[in-house]
This record gives sequence, structure tokens and C-alpha cells, in this order.
Amino acid sequence: MVTARDPASLQDLARLGARVHLLDAETRSEIAIPRGALVLHSIPVVDGPSGPREATAQLIARFTAEPLRLVYLSTTGVYGAQRDVDEHTRPAPVTEREGLRLAAEEEVLRGPWSSLVLRPAAIYGPGRGLQVSMRAGRFRLAGQGDNFVSRIHVEDLAAVVEAALLSNVAGAYPVGDDLPCTSREIAEFCSRMLNVPMPPSVPQEVLPETRRADRRVDGRAIRARLGITLRYPTYREGLPASV
Repeated sequence: MVTARDPASLQDLARLGARVHLLDAETRSEIAIPRGALVLHSIPVVDGPSGPREATAQLIARFTAEPLRLVYLSTTGVYGAQRDVDEHTRPAPVTEREGLRLAAEEEVLRGPWSSLVLRPAAIYGPGRGLQVSMRAGRFRLAGQGDNFVSRIHVEDLAAVVEAALLSNVAGAYPVGDDLPCTSREIAEFCSRMLNVPMPPSVPQEVLPETRRADRRVDGRAIRARLGITLRYPTYREGLPASV
């Protein structure tokens, strides 16, 4: 069973046999899951009329049965301004959005089920990532582009998620590939690969907070715990494959 605010967006999965159900954070109906289910919770913080809001507690309260396993896709944003991050780094949220994400993690981890929190770095893949925004002329460098960004290809993240659901590994771990790099470095790679101009630089403060992040993520620990080998260990393999 898979859920979406717009079930039509998951018709490819429906054709593969998935049961697609409408689910919105604003909906008050029960969430009909079978007892002993493996649940992936990937609903992010959403923007509402009064600011960002998070609905994990309300969603969990509407489960019709207790899942066997609950895996939550959070974000490396919970580490706040810390630059070097690994499995031992404690969360230190700075913004309201980051604090809400940490609150969601805590809600998942305090439940009676087996649980694991995954904190992915920037997710990219076909139709999503720098190769798309640069080709469309939308990407801007934050300042000189010397901020570090970590990434994970969507297929590698899916492999981690699948293994996580089928494991009994507990706790919270960052997820990233093997080559964090500066925004300028990867932009130069994309510029050569796509034969497009380098993006312009703009003051950091005009960009969204996620684009101003400066973080190097070491994601080796969770991959070792789950027995995962990356298909795309760096952007140098992942970006060309995504194009």
C-alpha cells in the first residue's frame, strides 16, 4: 500500500500492483494498515497558513493497528550548522523547520514498534537534481559556491530504505554518498557534462535555507550496518546516469 496527496501521481506504481490511497496531513480519517506492517514514513514538514507544520503525532494516532516496523525519512537538516556529520553527531536544529523534523523523529522513536530514523542528504536522480535545475537555468550559487553539499542518489536511498525496513537496526543515522563536494565543484562538473554556462552567484541570504547549507555527511555507518554497497558512490557516476 502506498499513499499520496494526489493518488494520480502514483499511477506507475498502481500499474505494478500497488494499492494507492489518498492521504493528506489535513485528513482526519483512519490510516488502515494491517497489524505487523512495515511502514515507511516520508511525509516532510509542510508549509501552512501560519508557518511550517509537522503531523507525525497525528498520523501515528490514526493508525488502525500497530506496525511491526516504522522507518522515518528525516533530513540532515536536523544537524543545524554543524559542518562535519557522522553517526555520532548529535542533532542541533537551528530553524523552526529543523526543530519540527527532530520532533517527528522523537515521536517515531518513542513508539512501541521497532523503529529507525534515516537522515538523507540532498536526494537526486532522474528528473531531480542539479542536472535539471542547471539545464533549466534555475540554479544559483550561494556566494562563491564554497559551501559543501552532500548527496544520495534516489536508487541508493531506496536500497537503504528497503534494507532498513527488513532489518532490526535501531537509532538514527545520516545517509549520504562517498563524495561531499562544494557547490561550485559539482556545478562545474554539470556545466561540462551538459555544455551549459556556469550559474551566477547570488548572496546567500536570498536563497532558501536548504540551499545555504554547508555540510559534509559521512553515511558509511548505516550502509555497513545494513550491508549496502552504493550503485552510485559519487555524483560523477550518479549525475551522468540520471541524465
